[in-house]
Amino acid sequence: MNESSSAHVAPGVHRAPRQDDPPYQRGEPVALFIPCYVDQFFPTIGQACAKLLEKFGVPVVFPDRQTCCGQPAFNSGYWDEARPVIQHFCEVFADQRWIVSPSGSCTAMARVFFGHVDPSPQVVEVGRRVFELTEFLVDILGIEDTGATFAEKVTLHSGCHGRRELGLVETPLRLLRNVKQLEYCELPNIEECCGFGGTFSVKMPGTSLAMGATKVDCILRSGANVVTSVDVSCLMHIGGILKRNEQAQHIRAMHIAEILAAGV
Repeated sequence: MNESSSAHVAPGVHRAPRQDDPPYQRGEPVALFIPCYVDQFFPTIGQACAKLLEKFGVPVVFPDRQTCCGQPAFNSGYWDEARPVIQHFCEVFADQRWIVSPSGSCTAMARVFFGHVDPSPQVVEVGRRVFELTEFLVDILGIEDTGATFAEKVTLHSGCHGRRELGLVETPLRLLRNVKQLEYCELPNIEECCGFGGTFSVKMPGTSLAMGATKVDCILRSGANVVTSVDVSCLMHIGGILKRNEQAQHIRAMHIAEILAAGV
């Protein structure tokens, strides 16, 4: 652990940029919430999250009764069906002060939208304790250098939920720019959606694929050979289009947690 990082895990209260009430205290456990896509298709992302947190002295717990955050049903307008899923989430994580997830969209669902479906204090209060991985590292722990080494040209896709609901614009960039040997390539039109949108890609496949093709064109223009994001759902959509584009097949889609844990 380097000196700047160790300062943020000193005994007592952390002096990170964001001071929650109460602030994070050394030794407090963090509960991992692993989204459905990660659990079923990309388990190494969850492992990378645990590796990063443990590197900085954060005890990690994994409540094994966790399921979905309810976002698919919520986004499709099935709020009555989403409600018991959300309530189950809040029951499972009720005794956890800090909840971290490698997903901007699932974090936004919990922190911003749980209260729309169920405004009860216990649901809203649990939802507010959920943090996306990079914002927890930077804003809560005050860590901007994970000690990673990744010798690739990398561009960042900024997912809609993380960008608009959580303000995750500069936070992941700060971490990427401190990865050793990584060359950051700015993504043209970074604010544009990739077209996934969860069930939107199923209901409107033509529009979804056209938006994804535009995103891939921007990735090509960036000059990167790796595209990363805080949302693996977006990366799954982008990755599928990359594989079908002869000019872009050399580009890999990789979750930011895996890059930040590389060589750590």
